[in-house]
Amino acid sequence: MKRRAFLKTVGGAAGAAALGVPKVFAEPPDEKVAGLPRRVLGRTGQKLSVVGFPGLALNQYDQDKGTAALHDAFERGVNYFDVAPAYGEAQTKMGIGLRGIERSRYFLACKSKQRDQEGIRKELEDSLRKLQTDHLDLYQLHHLVQPSAVRQALGPNGAMETILKAREEGKVKYIGFSAHTTKAALEALRGFNFDTVMFPINFVEFYTRRFGEEVLALANQNGAAVLAIKPLSWGPWPKDAQRDRKWWYRTVEDLNDVELALRFTLSQPGVVAGIPPSYFDLLDRSIEAAKRFTPLDAAAIQRLKQMAANRDSIFLAEEKQVALNLPSWTPVYPHSPHECG
Repeated sequence: MKRRAFLKTVGGAAGAAALGVPKVFAEPPDEKVAGLPRRVLGRTGQKLSVVGFPGLALNQYDQDKGTAALHDAFERGVNYFDVAPAYGEAQTKMGIGLRGIERSRYFLACKSKQRDQEGIRKELEDSLRKLQTDHLDLYQLHHLVQPSAVRQALGPNGAMETILKAREEGKVKYIGFSAHTTKAALEALRGFNFDTVMFPINFVEFYTRRFGEEVLALANQNGAAVLAIKPLSWGPWPKDAQRDRKWWYRTVEDLNDVELALRFTLSQPGVVAGIPPSYFDLLDRSIEAAKRFTPLDAAAIQRLKQMAANRDSIFLAEEKQVALNLPSWTPVYPHSPHECG
């Protein structure tokens, strides 16, 4: 059996039956905890809050404020916590901050930019230690941009060999990836039966160039649940705009606009949850907006299209670099915490 076929067989064995279900997101009505909806995470059967906690935000606050925010979010219904080694001290702060909350009551997701077998083993063990846990509910290949990186991770001596071993050892329950380009996401989805796909599902990106459409379609076909990033993005900062946040893209701010943006994201087929930008005030607004969630209607779509008009994409430059098959990677947004350089 060829290696790619072997990986797909091993990865999909546990949820093979689920792949035959014609509707990936044919779930009963959302249940709510503290008023915040939870959805089933695809074939895993886990129930996640539709808003996840952005672990990167912990870098912008001291430990006391971070711990308070983690506990406050949990009390308000958030049970999905996202973090990564690339986020500086966020893992350590999250590990400390989640003390006092029973481990079985929250879903902990981590990611790694390591593509080789040994590199990711060291990073996984470091993440477990810093997060003060013996397992991760979801472990993801982080920030896939170039298809070649996907092939490396899935190939001989690649990161996936370590992840599969870690799953056997009980250190990882489910396997996913995050991607910034269509080609990388499709390469990953075709190469392994991932449980989750983390990808930008955003009204500006979708209505200006249908970004995300192909990825959503293949994820649904494969039975992979979708975790949305950048749901509140309002495109790059205009040159003449006053920047009220030191962030690499502009976000919607008004609670009504936050609600609209989340309605778009959470109305897309297969989308289980969204991760708001890394600010506690935007997390607060996202939680409140999600509690009022209703599916998109014609009036909401028209308003969102108006808001997206004349806005640019924050991912188009990465897509172009991949399309040109450049031999080396050039950071698009030097201030973005996601870019390796």
